[in-house]
Amino acid sequence: MTAPRLLVLFGALSALVCSLPAQPDRINGLPFATRSPVLGQHGMVCTSHPLATQAGLDILKAGGSAVDAAIAANAALGLMEPVSNGVGGDLFAIVYDAATKKLYGLNASGRSPLGLSYEQLKAELAKTANPAHLPPRGFLPISVPGAVDGWFTLHGRFGKLPMQDILAPAIRYAEEGFPVTQLIAYYWAIGVRNAQADKFPGAFLDVYAPGGHAPAEGEVFKNPALAHTLRLLAEQGRDAFYRGEIAQKIDDFMRANGGYLRKADLEQHASTWVEPASVNYRGYDVYELPPNSQGIAALQILNILEGYDLAKMGYNSPDALHVMIEAKKLAFEDRAKYYADPAFAKIPLAGLLSKKYAAERRRLINPARAARTFDAGNPALFDGDTIYLCTADAAGNMVSLIQSNYRGMGSGISVPGLGFTFQDRGELFSLEPGHANVYAPGKRPFQTIIPGFVMKDGQPWEAFGVMGGAMQPQGHVQVLVNQIDFGMGIQEAGDAARWQHEGSSEPTGEHMTDGGTVQVESGIPYASTRALVQRGHNVVAGNGGFGGYQAIRWDPVNKVYWGASESRKDGQAAGY
Repeated sequence: MTAPRLLVLFGALSALVCSLPAQPDRINGLPFATRSPVLGQHGMVCTSHPLATQAGLDILKAGGSAVDAAIAANAALGLMEPVSNGVGGDLFAIVYDAATKKLYGLNASGRSPLGLSYEQLKAELAKTANPAHLPPRGFLPISVPGAVDGWFTLHGRFGKLPMQDILAPAIRYAEEGFPVTQLIAYYWAIGVRNAQADKFPGAFLDVYAPGGHAPAEGEVFKNPALAHTLRLLAEQGRDAFYRGEIAQKIDDFMRANGGYLRKADLEQHASTWVEPASVNYRGYDVYELPPNSQGIAALQILNILEGYDLAKMGYNSPDALHVMIEAKKLAFEDRAKYYADPAFAKIPLAGLLSKKYAAERRRLINPARAARTFDAGNPALFDGDTIYLCTADAAGNMVSLIQSNYRGMGSGISVPGLGFTFQDRGELFSLEPGHANVYAPGKRPFQTIIPGFVMKDGQPWEAFGVMGGAMQPQGHVQVLVNQIDFGMGIQEAGDAARWQHEGSSEPTGEHMTDGGTVQVESGIPYASTRALVQRGHNVVAGNGGFGGYQAIRWDPVNKVYWGASESRKDGQAAGY
């Protein structure tokens, strides 16, 4: 079954489920969950692929930590879901360490090539069809892949098992093969069609289209080149990727084919431990990672929404939807102006997250009318296609991890013999001189991928995430509001119908002038969408792209983990 048919079927099923009588075990009588939450006392793994979930769970059962399980699951996902992630991409994580009772944030995103200046980039772009923007594929948007260094940095601090054991499941599946799942097969075919049209040099089609076509649903796929890469990492550590055989192959290929990434760029790469940013939302401390990630957009939206009684307005009511959409627009104007690599730009983080600033921004929302445009604020005045997975272990450690190639299957560039494609994160640089996110050599681009975490009363409450580009902060807000304001359980909060606003100003230079577009899933009542149109919103029926949610909640009373993996993906939550 193709993804469009799946989406139509999901919409029909959502409408059917929402028409059924309320079930007694559903909080507030909202029967949105397509499956029950998964419960476990000793550990939990939630990912977008069942086999990756099982790989992580096996590591937990073998005595591994939550970080070990997260790395094992992520390595398996890079093989099994190459449409979204892989060792050629970046990684962000938030780890709750039970021993210190603290949260630790890791920014494992890579930087632009040191040998590609702004002037050289502009000269290269002048040869393309759209010289005003970096392209989505090819050599120019490639930045240093940070995921592998992220694995080893996390493992060095929180790992228990040797990396040979952690990477063994992914290596075995790469050599022996695995059956491709439904949704992944759909997006895989799109990636292969793009590569066939692009005709870039390298091994992309050799790796991902054996026999000349993308693997179909149920077809067994093998990637022996990736097995070799993962085995080198297991045996030689992260230096195999950033200083050794892999780095040299990347350097040789880039020099021979006009790319700019060099071994020197890989040698100088390092992940960064960062302090997670936080706001309190109705008694819950919500944590995200600071820029160059977009995570604080979710915090800004929550700060604005705290001034409204969403529960009284009602779930999916016109009033609640309207203020949530407008709050998103406001936060994204600041996102477009301020979010960038903090090594290159001064980011007024404290001001952006202050309650006083949120109150000022909230006053810009007209309760009766959608805004066509907003300006970014001045917070300094108040200074003082991605995978998501989460894991938890018997010791109480929890991991919220997100990893991505960025757009689809990334750049479409694959070095022969390595078995992976490079990310295209560099597409998210601005070319506007003076912009916080303007391109520069050795700079981290603006990042869309964001892991989330919630603490309550000093204890871990939930590791969660919603994958999917600019949908991520919107999705974070919606699943949290569903739980905190509307009383939904962890599974139904992710399965409930979502909205997505598109067309905001962007860190790449675009500006919103028409109010953008609101996509809605079929579970949102027609009366509410009609009311939004009457308030001036441009509303359309959504055709996908509403993200993919996983979450693990900790119950400190019964000492039980609750896991969720939503029905829009091929995923699974599993515990023991």
